[in-house]
Amino acid sequence: MANKQISQMGLPKSIANVFAARNVFTAKALSLMELRVQNEHLAGHLPTHMKGLDEALCGGIPFGVLTELVGPAGIGKTQFCLKLSLLASLPANYGGLDGHVIYIDVESKFSSRRLIEIGVKSFPEIFHRKEMAQEMAGRIHVLRPASLSEFTESLQQIKVSLLQNQVKLLVIDSMAALVTGEFEHGAPRQKTLGWHVSFIKSLAEFSRIPVVVTNQVRSQSRDETCHYFFQVQSWNETIEDRTRHDSHLVAALGINWAHAVTIRLVLEAKSGQRFIKVAKSPIAPPLAFPFNITSSGILLLSDDGIELTGPDINTIHCQGLSLRFCWGNLQKNIKWMPKTTIGHY
Repeated sequence: MANKQISQMGLPKSIANVFAARNVFTAKALSLMELRVQNEHLAGHLPTHMKGLDEALCGGIPFGVLTELVGPAGIGKTQFCLKLSLLASLPANYGGLDGHVIYIDVESKFSSRRLIEIGVKSFPEIFHRKEMAQEMAGRIHVLRPASLSEFTESLQQIKVSLLQNQVKLLVIDSMAALVTGEFEHGAPRQKTLGWHVSFIKSLAEFSRIPVVVTNQVRSQSRDETCHYFFQVQSWNETIEDRTRHDSHLVAALGINWAHAVTIRLVLEAKSGQRFIKVAKSPIAPPLAFPFNITSSGILLLSDDGIELTGPDINTIHCQGLSLRFCWGNLQKNIKWMPKTTIGHY
């Protein structure tokens, strides 16, 4: 029975396709996957309150690993992070983690006003009470490092705070801005990035909390070798093809960073619609969920994910919406902001 093929079990085709997307082809593999999911559940998740996405990720953003949000500027990565920060700080009886949040706001995009707006629209019974709104906002501690070196110096303090202050979520928005602000492409940047990603991964494993890091996209030059996770399969296409498919956009920070993250969610725009795409996960199939940004945060338009195959899994689209373009055009305009905090330990 253990070696019986999934295809011989009489399962509906839609379910069989999900197992196939997860490389589960036998009953034994299915049993191992169920055990792994159970272990992941015991480790804990931060629900996003987006039903379809939470189901795909078997509960939400997992504890103890790196989850990456990658996409063009203006697509909704910070909106996603604000909602997660709110959820982590909510009382447990409202589905939250009842804890504190450390939010590394590299590009000064964090907005306490927007956070309160999301709270009022999503949880009016809490946020219409002024003292509760202030308490929730006070649980989110915002740091704005003025340089990569300042961020590096703060990491050890952050590690201590994760234990001493009941921190339940760490957000770094964005890692690409931190690294590219001081280094060009090449060995020095990759060496520095390698140390940082190792330390951040150790923070996740050490604290057993969700760690969410945002990443930008960049334009891939024609001379680059195609070895990034999000790269196109071939350059034997016309300029018109590349423009139409937008497949020349890749995640910033490179392949070593791509290997370091456990969950990679791509936020993209295609044909005038925004999508959240599960592009990398040890347990979830590649799925895309259409979404809008509303006053209450990100709202899925359907809980039924669109199954992805072929190039759609490995490309990043930026079509049909008025977005600020890609990281390659933004990095010239980085202005380091002074460190501030909303909450105090």
